[in-house]
Amino acid sequence: MIRDDRRQLNERFIRVFRLLEERGDIVKNDRGGKGIGDFAEKILGNRAYGHIVRAYLNEDDKRCIDYQQARIICREYGINESYLIDGIGTPFGFDLPAPRYQEPTPSARGNILFTTVEAFAGTAVDVGGFAAEDLEFFSIPGLSGGGLVSFAIKGNSMEPVISNGDIVICREVAGAHEIKDNRIYAIKNNGSLWVKYVQRLPDNRGRTARLKLISANHLEHEPFIEEVNEHTRVYHVIRRVSNL
Repeated sequence: MIRDDRRQLNERFIRVFRLLEERGDIVKNDRGGKGIGDFAEKILGNRAYGHIVRAYLNEDDKRCIDYQQARIICREYGINESYLIDGIGTPFGFDLPAPRYQEPTPSARGNILFTTVEAFAGTAVDVGGFAAEDLEFFSIPGLSGGGLVSFAIKGNSMEPVISNGDIVICREVAGAHEIKDNRIYAIKNNGSLWVKYVQRLPDNRGRTARLKLISANHLEHEPFIEEVNEHTRVYHVIRRVSNL
């Protein structure tokens, strides 16, 4: 009999697999390195085991992925291991690092990680992403829950909506497919970070392949296109904090 924890692991695997399909990292009938056989070779060690992968994806099948295979998926596809193994956090997101000492309550520490554009753009922003002694947390009324990150804006590209020196607070979304057109997002990709109005540009299969990034200060900053790939992370800007 399969234990409940394995079934829950497999349910998370199914969600992760669907998200990888949405991102274009897996294309079931692809013969260029992204097909089911390629996935099976990476995870199970044999490209002929695609039928086993399909069994894992079939909610009516009793076969379930195991923990060793799940860890390989995390390593090969950049999945948040805390999510897939333990159900903590988001599939591609960051988990706020735990403090080195025990705080009385989470609210006493704050639930919003404050960092810099350089640190946010240049690291994985996961449990090991920052040195623990450098972490700063704060909280503001009306914003509860975890997975919140903030940083100060540099430049005038989003003026007058967001000004130089303003702090934006963001929460990660599962992927580019969840973007709502013409809302403000922080897009993290290949070591760069932009805060822009965003529009999705789908490919011929309907997947979000590119993003159009639009500045509020359009007189000085032209829109540009950014390709979506396995490194792309999307954060919805949910609050702006300005200096008085």
